[in-house]
Amino acid sequence: MEVDIYKKLAQKFDEMPNGFPATPHGVEIEILKKIYTPAEAEMALNIHPLPETAEDIARRLGKAADEMRSILDTMAGKGQIASFKFSGQQMYMFMPYLLGIYEFQLDRMDKEFTDLFEDYDSTLMKTVGGFAPSLMRVIPINAKITPQLQIQRYEDLHQMIDHAKSFKVQECICRKEKALQGHPCKHTREGCLTFSREEGAYDYFNLTGRVISKEEAFKVLLDAENEGLVHSTMNVQKNSVFICNCCTCCCAILRAMKEVKAPYALAKSNFQARIDQESCNDCGICKAGRCPMDAIEEKGGVYRVLEERCIGCGVCTVVCPMGSITLQARPEMDTEVPPMSVIEWSLKRAANRSATK
Repeated sequence: MEVDIYKKLAQKFDEMPNGFPATPHGVEIEILKKIYTPAEAEMALNIHPLPETAEDIARRLGKAADEMRSILDTMAGKGQIASFKFSGQQMYMFMPYLLGIYEFQLDRMDKEFTDLFEDYDSTLMKTVGGFAPSLMRVIPINAKITPQLQIQRYEDLHQMIDHAKSFKVQECICRKEKALQGHPCKHTREGCLTFSREEGAYDYFNLTGRVISKEEAFKVLLDAENEGLVHSTMNVQKNSVFICNCCTCCCAILRAMKEVKAPYALAKSNFQARIDQESCNDCGICKAGRCPMDAIEEKGGVYRVLEERCIGCGVCTVVCPMGSITLQARPEMDTEVPPMSVIEWSLKRAANRSATK
């Protein structure tokens, strides 16, 4: 039966480390119906969450390779599975709903989809942001880190970009979703970066966005910093492939931190802002609509950082006219080393979710 197919697919999504929890009113099923036909849902059930070539999948399912590639490319084009270049080969795999299939719906999103997402958001985020390790991680603005401190590669945006060979930029799905809900954002719509160490990574398949140069990618980051957007990426040490530039008015992850109280939606960076009181002229620019976590307070005309709220993004440092704000290393007891890889992250997350069932 059709309903059974969608329930099976929902269960498969929920078995992913990220989670896809059921609701009493079944909004998660309605979301899947928006994304997949019953036939597409059935095919998605046959796609593994580890990369395979079209030929591998064809052999496994007993289909001709050309036929299988056509099916996979069509599904990837609808954002129902992932398709990417790896070691020179085009690969396909089943992806979590968030981060993954939801973001792939950028070009298919309409008002009905946003209504379903808003209905599901708090339930989803309590699972996605409810278990360690955190889903995503803040990447600090490097230019304002105290010079003598060592920056790990996983917290160095410039190294991530510099080592990549292919780049694309696309519209932020969170801002599009909010605009369709009647709450347009003042920030740049096109600001999400994807990158790869593969040459010509987006030549065969590019779901959304436009291919750009390395220089343009660096400019996207600089523009985001000037706008006060928070850099974030997957919470792993190696092989990050995207950078989100987030605002608290739209970003599902930052909203989860502030509104849903999902503690593992976003990991803080291993830095925190500090205001030098001697050079600070108490202008208040750093506080006035700039800090995404309301981590700067003013008392008696003196501004200070609330360490327990600071996520170490550094957006406050960019606008300080006196250069009084810098990012300094957190105490060792408050630092966090992310999992080495997506596989390690997945195993730890799966174990923590299982322990609560």
